[in-house]
Amino acid sequence: MDKRIVPLGHISGVHGVRGWVKIHSLTEPREAIFDYQPWLLGEALEPVRVSEGKAHGNRLLARIEGVDDREAAEERVGRAIAVYREQLPETGGDQFYWADLVGLEVRLENGRTLGVVDRLLATGANDVLIVRGDRERLIPFVPGPYVKQVDLEGGVVVVDWDPEF
Repeated sequence: MDKRIVPLGHISGVHGVRGWVKIHSLTEPREAIFDYQPWLLGEALEPVRVSEGKAHGNRLLARIEGVDDREAAEERVGRAIAVYREQLPETGGDQFYWADLVGLEVRLENGRTLGVVDRLLATGANDVLIVRGDRERLIPFVPGPYVKQVDLEGGVVVVDWDPEF
């Protein structure tokens, strides 16, 4: 079993008096967060199931099994929502989960190592690899011009990038 933990969002507040919570989702589309069950809540990775989830205006709301009143919902505000990596569907082609890229070694086509993927940043235009090595580099995650190869099994991302930039 793949025990890597993948963050999907967090509980950002409560809604009403019947235990509904507001959800901040990192998934794309944001409603996809409801597709992955059970959720692992907080640092304790408490497994919970969502009995009901829905979009409500510009926010997402969820009812967590066993959370039936506002007080119980308030206890969960601020807790991270995560799942085990194996709960996510497989990707294909040039699609990757950010969680799979973090920690990969980043190399130039000539074999020189620039560092490792520390995290990614969504900019709207494209995602950006934040690479930590001798210094921090921001490299657009654009397959073709900049990202030449992603080898998950080998733990490497090969890029075409000016190392001085």
